[in-house]
Amino acid sequence: MSPTEPIEETVSEVVEASNFLPESLRFWAVVAVGLLLVAVLTFVLSFVFSRVFRHSQSMQQDIASTRLPFFGALASVVVKSTLLALHREQAGYEIWQFIWLVLLVMFVTWFLIRLAKAVENFMLERLEKKFGNGRKLAKVQTQMGLLRRVIAAILIVIAIAAILLTIEQVRALGAGILASAGLLSVVVGLAIQTPLANVFAGMQVAFTDAIRVGDIIVVEDERGTVEEITLSYVVVLLLNGRRMILPSTYFTTTPFENWSRRTTEISGTVVLELKWNAPVDYLRRRTGELLESSDLWDGRSNSLVVTDAVGGLQTVTIFLSARNPGDLWDLSNMVRERLLQELLEDYPESLPDPRIRPEVR
Repeated sequence: MSPTEPIEETVSEVVEASNFLPESLRFWAVVAVGLLLVAVLTFVLSFVFSRVFRHSQSMQQDIASTRLPFFGALASVVVKSTLLALHREQAGYEIWQFIWLVLLVMFVTWFLIRLAKAVENFMLERLEKKFGNGRKLAKVQTQMGLLRRVIAAILIVIAIAAILLTIEQVRALGAGILASAGLLSVVVGLAIQTPLANVFAGMQVAFTDAIRVGDIIVVEDERGTVEEITLSYVVVLLLNGRRMILPSTYFTTTPFENWSRRTTEISGTVVLELKWNAPVDYLRRRTGELLESSDLWDGRSNSLVVTDAVGGLQTVTIFLSARNPGDLWDLSNMVRERLLQELLEDYPESLPDPRIRPEVR
C-alpha cells in the first residue's frame, strides 16, 4: 500500500458523500474538506511531536519548519485525487495533474530535506549532552553537516529527474541519450571535473578529520576559525571579521596549519631586541611572576633565553603557552607590554635607540 492510499480513499469517500451537491460545486467542496482534514492532521502531528520534544528548543524550531512542506505534500495529494475522481474526462486534466505532480514532488523533497536537518539537530543535541561541547562533537557536527548536504543534493537531483521523466518527450529523449552514453559521459566528465573534485575533496576533508568546524587554522598567511564546511568550499572566519572562502581541493592539495587538530593547547614566543646590558635575570624572574599571576597561562611552558647577539643587540626570547590561541595572543601581548613598560621605567639604558634599525639577519 502506498503512503498516499489512505488520503485517496478518504477523498473518494468525500466525493461519494458530495453527490447531492451541484456539479460546479462538488470539486471545490471536496477540495475544501480535504484541505481542512489535512490542516487538522498537520496540527495534531505537530502538537504531538512538539510535546514529545518540548524540552528541546532546536527541535521545536525544526518541527515548525516541517509544517508547511508536510501540509503542502498532503494538500497536493488531495487535489490530485479530487481531479482524478471528478475531472478525469475534462479538458486540461493532464496539464493540471502535471502541475500538481510537480508541486507534490517539490513539497515532498522540501519536507525530506527539513526532516534530515531535524534528525541532524536531534542527534547533535544528544551527543552534546553525552560528550559535551568538545572536539568529538565538532568532528561529528562537521561530518553530519556534510552528509546532510549530500543527501539534500541527491534528493533534489531525484526530484528533478522524477519530474522530467513524467514528460513523454523527455522519456523519448532519454532513449537517444542512452544510445550515445559513451560520448555523453566523456563530455559530462570534462564539464563537471572541477565541481566533482571539490565535492569529493569536501567529503575527504570532513571524514578524514583534517579540519572541523571550529578549528583554528592558518591559510594564506591568515589565521581564522573554520566556520562552515560545504560540499565544494570551506568558509574561514578571519580575525578581522572577514571571511575567506576556499575550495575544498585547497585543503587536500595545499599545506596549511591546524592549531587545534588534536588539542587547543598551543605554545608561542615573545621576542625582545635589547642592548647587551639588559637585566636578563630580572626579566626571567619577572616573566615567571607575570605568567603565574595570569589566568591565561596554562602552566606548561615558561622560559626566557638569549637566542642571538649581533650588532650591539641581544635577542631575548620568551617561551610561553596557553590553553588556546586566543589566550596565547592575549598572554603574549600582556607579557610584552608589562616588560617593556618596566624596562622603560627602571632600565631605560637597556632599550635600543629607536633611530638605529636592527640588522636584518
